[in-house]
Amino acid sequence: MKKRVYIKTYGCQMNERESESLAAVLGDRGYEIIDDEHSADIILLNTCSVREQAEAKAIGKSNLLSRGKNNGKIIGIVGCMAQNLGEKLFQQSPHTRLVVGPNSIEKIPEYLDQLMENKNNPIIDIETHMIGNQFAARHDEKKVKPSMFVSIMQGCNMRCAYCIVPKTRGPECYRPMETIIDEIQWLAEYGAKEITLLGQIVNHYGNRQMPNVNDKSPFVQLLEKIQTIKDIQRIRFMSPHPNGFRMDLIDAYRDLSKLCPHVHLPLQSGSNKILRAMGRPYTSEQFLSIVAALREKVPNISISTDVIVGFPGETNEDFQMTCNLFEAVKFDMAFVFKYSIRPGTIAEQLEDQISKEEKEERNQILLKKVEHYSQKYNETLVGLKKEILVEGVARRGQQQFEGRTPEYKKVIFLGDENCIGRFVDVKIERSTTSTLLGKLI
Repeated sequence: MKKRVYIKTYGCQMNERESESLAAVLGDRGYEIIDDEHSADIILLNTCSVREQAEAKAIGKSNLLSRGKNNGKIIGIVGCMAQNLGEKLFQQSPHTRLVVGPNSIEKIPEYLDQLMENKNNPIIDIETHMIGNQFAARHDEKKVKPSMFVSIMQGCNMRCAYCIVPKTRGPECYRPMETIIDEIQWLAEYGAKEITLLGQIVNHYGNRQMPNVNDKSPFVQLLEKIQTIKDIQRIRFMSPHPNGFRMDLIDAYRDLSKLCPHVHLPLQSGSNKILRAMGRPYTSEQFLSIVAALREKVPNISISTDVIVGFPGETNEDFQMTCNLFEAVKFDMAFVFKYSIRPGTIAEQLEDQISKEEKEERNQILLKKVEHYSQKYNETLVGLKKEILVEGVARRGQQQFEGRTPEYKKVIFLGDENCIGRFVDVKIERSTTSTLLGKLI
């Protein structure tokens, strides 16, 4: 009888992608991947360590899963939190049998085989090395969707003061370009039409290891190669760094018809003083110049961002600079985070920590600005015909389906299941801060 595995994923798209690969490899190994944690023999939590709350949530879940009827299941904590906390997890989550960091995730099938023989010997692997190309490119052909993630690198060479990723993911390592192209061509054969490239700093791909050609970075060269793949009609990427956003990449938005008119460009702060303290090697003026250049090439481009409020030493004046930059750019979407101390980071030792109350107040102020500008941007799309890649049935059901515009705006419309996986034209009739509602043309 096949052993049933339930995988729960926390955090970023990179974790989602690695969970997909893990599920496919486990399936090859004879395990059955299921969606019900209560029916599983093995439960794997693929975790995030970016914020303290994410770690607390995963530890709480692991302890909850070990109680009552779940007693006797094999519970594994994998991913960034496993790398960050290591053996401490066996104390914080006593029933956990497996702790594996993100760089060793491809070894999990082997470790599960061992645990099936002997559950009494817990296993830990938090070694740092490059994930193999075969695992990184693995997908279950039965689960290929219209829009798919493709990991092109792992790790990060930056040293942002607040960030734990270099500790949990290690230094930057890049997959060979030809293996990435092979993976995308394979996905296209199984029905994928949109590809999102993933990396901790995705536009650093090939940095100092692959040559520039005709003044184009390896990342832009990769985008150009994907442009030539016939059945892939949209290209996206997450998440770039302003420091690697050079003119060749800005020009690519104009020159590559498949590169979607949306960019997620993390700001983190509008204050140059705070950017320096964060270890972010750019100024607010340089950030604004990138935005201006992008809008010159693609006037309708959608721009989203990440911001941290309450970083140590952030004064009211510093926060106002962030508000001013928001107003200058008019981001139509943003993820606003309250600074969270992460052990082992530079910022952990900084004085002048900001109170929880002040962080919450600043968080709410920025969220209101995001809602305002998101609503304004979405209103500009009302009355327009937009091409939608239909991803599936909308949560609200009743023959309603959803997909996204090239600008990454979610659209809900009445349709039928024949729409799924296709590009359709929809006239936008109404908008909210987060969603467009339209009619199939």
